[in-house]
Amino acid sequence: MKEFLRRKNIVISAKRYGIDALGAMAQGLFCSLLIGTIIDTVGTQFGIEFLTRTVATLGSGEHSISYTVGGLASAMSGPAMAIAIGYALQAPPLVLFSLATVGFASNTLGGAGGPLAVLFVAILAAELGKAVSKETPIDILVTPLVTIGVGIALSAWWAPAIGAAADSVGQLIMWATELQPFLMGVVVSVVVGVALTLPISSAAICAALGLTGLAGGAAVAGCCAQMVGFAVMSFRENRWGGLVSQGIGTSMLQMGNIVRNPRIWIPATVTSAITGPIATCIFRLEMNGAPVSSGMGTCGFVGPIGVYTGWVNDVAAGTKAAITAVDWAGLVLICFVLPAVICWALGLVCRRIGWIREGDLKL
Repeated sequence: MKEFLRRKNIVISAKRYGIDALGAMAQGLFCSLLIGTIIDTVGTQFGIEFLTRTVATLGSGEHSISYTVGGLASAMSGPAMAIAIGYALQAPPLVLFSLATVGFASNTLGGAGGPLAVLFVAILAAELGKAVSKETPIDILVTPLVTIGVGIALSAWWAPAIGAAADSVGQLIMWATELQPFLMGVVVSVVVGVALTLPISSAAICAALGLTGLAGGAAVAGCCAQMVGFAVMSFRENRWGGLVSQGIGTSMLQMGNIVRNPRIWIPATVTSAITGPIATCIFRLEMNGAPVSSGMGTCGFVGPIGVYTGWVNDVAAGTKAAITAVDWAGLVLICFVLPAVICWALGLVCRRIGWIREGDLKL
């Protein structure tokens, strides 16, 4: 069995499934749902007619569904996530292409928790597809049939329950944040911020749990604290290139340095514990855009764009009167100013007491 798994490149490990697959899923989600949301927002705010008009309609009559350009991209989130997962698992072509159907089925049947259902179902379908790949003379029939058959069967069996469970956990976190904004602001901000810097996907976690509202705002705060914090704190070592690569790229670049000296993580983590409750208690910062934006921070400015998208959605729905100056001040302070100032100051203290040495933050 070990030889068979080795030959089929089936590696059963936490890294393969919890890091590689989860990270790839977030990229698939980014390249579909998130990009679609951004396209729709840009089209609406700048009045770009091509981006706001219907370009495709499925069905007819009252059951028809209309899509804009961004809507088409968002509708492909299930297939995009599943194919990305298959790519991370190094699936052969027939398995990889078959995962488009698996992703669509699991994401649709999983409802609000669709991304989590896609993660579990796509992994199993991909691995079983890899197991039978090129084992028969009629591989072009067997491999897609097994991959799609297993994927749809598991989607019908598991996806609704997985989706409901993920949605319940997300709702619980959001309810607890509304009930205890200070405590949960700290917890959510720190946990999601730490996940963003670790080699796992905070974006995929937030998407799987459907984390929006105040909890989403706390998540954005935590992610921005890590990214902007590390970018500013390490400026003396990494200069402008490091500022850009970490500030609008990812703080994950510091993981090697964190392993060598874990104390360099203290300023950014403490900063997230400070900005999280400021976001929830003072500015009541809510992230009501796509849930994946909650775990992106300043990566491509997706977190702030998600907050803004949520404002636009709330205004359109009538649940928010208008976007105010206080809203903008809170967004700028939480996402950029406070992380830069607080983490820089805490980093300076850590340098002076010897916890952070010269070169510890060098990329």
